[in-house]
Amino acid sequence: MLGIPRRYSHFVYGTIQSGLTCAIAAAIASYPLAHSGDVVMWWLQSWMFSWFVMLPVVLFAAPVIRRLALAVTKED
Repeated sequence: MLGIPRRYSHFVYGTIQSGLTCAIAAAIASYPLAHSGDVVMWWLQSWMFSWFVMLPVVLFAAPVIRRLALAVTKED
């Protein structure tokens, strides 16, 4: 394992989550190009761009979304 301290788990989670989400979204967006030979390169470029945009959004929005979810729900 990488040995990243547990206090940074929020950032690790956000990095993995945003990377996976962007990979799936880029694959869906690249589907119309499936017949061309450039689909892999197009998908990789789309994924990298969307990941660089979404990573900070996920990292900064997650705590706000978590607080909002707690505010609109109640404990069992």
